[in-house]
Amino acid sequence: MNDDPLWYVAYGSNLFRERFHCYLSGGRPRGGARHHTGCRDPRPARAACSITIPGGIYFGHTSLTWGGGMAFYDPDLPGRAAARAYLLTGRQFCDVLSQEMRRDVGTDHDLSEALARGRQRLGPGRYETVLKVGERAGHAMLTFTSPAPAPPNAPTAAYLAMLGNGLREAHDWTPARAASYLAGRPGARGAWTARAIAALLD
Repeated sequence: MNDDPLWYVAYGSNLFRERFHCYLSGGRPRGGARHHTGCRDPRPARAACSITIPGGIYFGHTSLTWGGGMAFYDPDLPGRAAARAYLLTGRQFCDVLSQEMRRDVGTDHDLSEALARGRQRLGPGRYETVLKVGERAGHAMLTFTSPAPAPPNAPTAAYLAMLGNGLREAHDWTPARAASYLAGRPGARGAWTARAIAALLD
């Protein structure tokens, strides 16, 4: 793996820049139970932009950091998913990926299959499938998700607040719009109302 820049496409709690900073420089996010090691190169992203990608997110499995369901991206869901792209070095991307996979940082993952074919499975775990979702300014845009859709599981208030604040920050959405988006996602739908989520964001 060379160190050419890559866009990391965040669609969950890493929409919120303060939370994503913990993956780069280390630390524990507010409301979270897990301390992150940080990257070998802790510098901020070279650039960031707000985007949408085809498909959607859902909440499944159980987070050891937040409790409750975690956000996963499924390109086969209808609609478009709100996301934020961070321009990282290749090694920074690998270290973020390693932390999400609960592995030690420092491995330069071979992502050639994802870059060439659009999909690469690095393991059976929750965030161990890498997807290429496009290109921007000559650099590949990659994200990671579950290898197959998981049974829905409702997210916690702390996690929804982090996602909602990320949507507000990245896309300049109102609390009502962010709450409506999240309440409609599988896993949250039926367990949370838009009004209840909006109350977390006011």
